[in-house]
Amino acid sequence: MRMQAPTRRLPRSSGFQGRIAEVDLRLLRVFACVADHGGFAAAELALGKSKSSISIDIAALESRLNMVLCHRGRAGFALTREGEGVLEATQRLFSDLDMFQQRINDVSGTLTGRFCLYLPDNIQFHGETALLRAIQLFATRHPAVTLDVRSASTRDVEFAVRNGTATAGITLYPLQRPDMEATPLFSERSNLYCGVRHPLFDVPEERIDVAALAATRMIDVSDAASSPRWDELKPAMTFSATAENIDSRALLILSGMYVGFLPELFVTQMVQQDRLRHIRFNDLHLVNHFYFLIRPTPENGLLAEAFRAALEETR
Repeated sequence: MRMQAPTRRLPRSSGFQGRIAEVDLRLLRVFACVADHGGFAAAELALGKSKSSISIDIAALESRLNMVLCHRGRAGFALTREGEGVLEATQRLFSDLDMFQQRINDVSGTLTGRFCLYLPDNIQFHGETALLRAIQLFATRHPAVTLDVRSASTRDVEFAVRNGTATAGITLYPLQRPDMEATPLFSERSNLYCGVRHPLFDVPEERIDVAALAATRMIDVSDAASSPRWDELKPAMTFSATAENIDSRALLILSGMYVGFLPELFVTQMVQQDRLRHIRFNDLHLVNHFYFLIRPTPENGLLAEAFRAALEETR
């Protein structure tokens, strides 16, 4: 539940006269995101903006509306009474705008508007992936649609879909919620690797056993990735680092201090260059399953279904 804070009046401004301009829509989107996340810091990743930049936008909106929308400080983030009212009006406004776009699409028979797709930051984009082909097919079929692709943590992908910031998302977890719909897409195999500087790099495969792996520093593995062999070995491993996205994981492995799992397509060139070594160990590997996530609404239905159709044709 959001806390309400005492209202502090701003100096009278003549900026907003009831006519909504493009700048107002942009500022209102920032405000809605901050309110949904419960503060500036929590909204940084979702907006792709710094706290100072967000603060400037909120201050500009407050000046435009001539009211204080929120208080922030040591006591925490809190919406004012006016802020609660503006948030409710903003949510209705954006819902109406989306509905208008949907009706235009229905009348014209041509998809237009903005399709915002959130992707997890640990999905790999190297090689000829189903996602790459789906984007190509979608953009070819629907050239009037503006495609907005953003990278975020799995948690923020799901949050963006739930609150309507994203039209759809790709997630690692099949959410079991009545208001969400998850469609299986594709799987991705990851193998265990060490860098050229690591002591295991030149050790013959037959000499690498459970004890040898347990003695290494290993990068933590997401619960979303699994395989029967790994489930047996995991309790014996020593986890000494965490890296949520693939590039960060590769950096740690290339340092020669850690071993970890990386997608096959991502590492092909580095293996060929002898910068990484695949530790096979009885075909030890992990599998990630990806899902197409939407919150079905009249506003996003056509765009979401069109992109899902492209994904299903190309996977």
